[in-house]
Amino acid sequence: MTRFEKLFDIFDGADCVLITSDINRRYFTGMKSSAGVVIAFPDKAYLLIDFRYIEKARATVTDAEVIEAKKLYTQLMELLKKHGAQSVAIESETMTVKELNAYEHFFSEIRFIHDDSLSTAISALRAVKDEEELEYIRKAQSIAEAAFDDILKFIKEGVTEREIALELNRLMFEYGAEDLSFDTIVLSGANTSMPHGVPSEKKVQRGEFVLMDYGAVYNGYHSDMTRTICVGEPDEEMRKVYDIVLSAQNAALEAAKAGIIGSDLDKTARDIIDRAGYGSCFGHSLGHGVGMEIHEKPNASPNYKLPLNEGAVVTVEPGIYIAGKFGVRIEDFVILTENGCKNLTKSAKSLITL
Repeated sequence: MTRFEKLFDIFDGADCVLITSDINRRYFTGMKSSAGVVIAFPDKAYLLIDFRYIEKARATVTDAEVIEAKKLYTQLMELLKKHGAQSVAIESETMTVKELNAYEHFFSEIRFIHDDSLSTAISALRAVKDEEELEYIRKAQSIAEAAFDDILKFIKEGVTEREIALELNRLMFEYGAEDLSFDTIVLSGANTSMPHGVPSEKKVQRGEFVLMDYGAVYNGYHSDMTRTICVGEPDEEMRKVYDIVLSAQNAALEAAKAGIIGSDLDKTARDIIDRAGYGSCFGHSLGHGVGMEIHEKPNASPNYKLPLNEGAVVTVEPGIYIAGKFGVRIEDFVILTENGCKNLTKSAKSLITL
């Protein structure tokens, strides 16, 4: 089945669907661009895209008819009439009010469905990765891990957080990254207590943790990993906290499988950190889905009460952050299977000291 066929297999809330977001347009057509509109009916889909991208679209897109967009609204109306459609579902999570008003003004006789039904259906599809998607994710992760191996040779006393981040980025592009998954996080010393801090000109000092959270994009798919290492020898408290975080992550990896409730998986790791006396120092969720976006459904969070899908790729990233002192986060990401999970992250997790 094509992805359009899979969509209409689970969605019947309108005669057709209008897909305007860059990410979902690429998901359904394989076409990367900053423009274009997909209109899909149960029996056929169309990509309307302007002259700048038309040649590439005709060479790339296989599951939709490619039409050069010259008078977009008029062309869409012709397709609606051709297929006898009277209702259109839109992506409620991404379409702006201004865009919806424009469509409703021009298509005054068409009913627009702007509840969450289409966005929910697309999220459900994207949550379950097929083998091609998994291959792209594995490649993205292999790029990130190759960069990790090399960055360990670069990190030393006196280099700055920003210098490490820039080198990590350079390495990922050198190894074939299409893009960065997000702005690379590199923190050291007391700065590691800020879960999403920004790399600064602070120099690494001996006896400090260095936390690196980063990822690569390959053919539209993201990787995500975090490693915390130490330059020199950690003190007793640093080693203790590192071991607690690692124990919490290992417990969650052992529990992770298709069907587990997201909040229950989060609790598996959180309980270990709570019992160790650091519960108030773990303020974020255990994990999130990863795919064409760095954060997508499903989630492993205290408030996510739905089962995690077989075939979903989710992060497992417990952390402890002690304000003004240091923080530790260890992050892998895994494919959920019926009987457990397959860990896509191969980099060492025993505490590395440089």
